[in-house]
Amino acid sequence: MADMSGGVDFRSAPCDIGRMEPGEYALMDAAEGRMWWYRALHARLVGALAGVRGPLLDAGCGTGGLLARLRGAHADLHGLEFSPLAAPLARAKSGASIVRGSVMAMPYADASFAAVVSADVLCHGAVDPPAALAEMRRVLRPGGLLVLNLPSYPWLLGAHDRRVHNVRRFTAGGARALVTAAGFAGVRTRYWNSLLLPLMIAQRKLLARGDDAASDVAPFSPWLDATLHGITRLERRLPALPFGGSLLLAAHSP
Repeated sequence: MADMSGGVDFRSAPCDIGRMEPGEYALMDAAEGRMWWYRALHARLVGALAGVRGPLLDAGCGTGGLLARLRGAHADLHGLEFSPLAAPLARAKSGASIVRGSVMAMPYADASFAAVVSADVLCHGAVDPPAALAEMRRVLRPGGLLVLNLPSYPWLLGAHDRRVHNVRRFTAGGARALVTAAGFAGVRTRYWNSLLLPLMIAQRKLLARGDDAASDVAPFSPWLDATLHGITRLERRLPALPFGGSLLLAAHSP
C-alpha cells in the first residue's frame, strides 16, 4: 500500500504524459477556494459524502481544494494526483496524504477506502474510464461509496475542454451503463448546474468557440460571482431537473 503518512510520495508515478495545460493548474489553485463554480461543485460533493466513516480517497485530486473542504468532516483523507505540479499544491492546501500516481494503476492495497470521490477525471484524454473504474472498485471496501462528478453532453465539448485535455462528456444513461459494467451497484445519477445551462451553452458555442479562447477558470467580478453562486444554491433547494451542465453519480461497491 502507498505511504499514508501525509507526505507527497513520488515513487509510484508513471512517466509524465500530461493531464492539463500547466497554466490551468495555477488557475485552479488560485480560484478553487472562492470561484462560484468550485464552491458549487464542492458543496455537491461534500453533501454526497456526508455520513462516510473511514478512509476517503480523492482520485485525481488536482490542487487539493475538495480535500481542504472535506478536512473538517473527515479525519482520514487521501489524494491521488498524476501531475507533479498539482500534487505538492494539494498537500500544502489540504494537509491530506497525497500520493502521485495514475487512477488506472492506483498504488493502494485492495479494499483500502470507505469512499472514493473523483471530480471531472474520467473525461480526460489520458484516462481510460473502464480501467479507472476497475481500480476504484478494487480499492473500495465492500459496500464502499463511489462518487463521481462528470461534465455533461458530448455536444458541449469546447475550447475549455481542449485546454484541460478533456475528450469526452457524459449523459446520465451512458454514465450509468459505464459504472454498472464496472461492477458497481445501486447507481444513481443527477444532473446539476441546470439553471445556468443556457449561459453555459452561449459561452461554449457562441462566445468562446475558438481554440485561443480563454479558460473558463478565471476571476469573476464580485457581484457576478455572488450571483452565479446564488443561483447554484437556489438550484440545490429545487427538485432535480432532467438536464444540466454537470452530472453527479453515486454508486456502491458490492
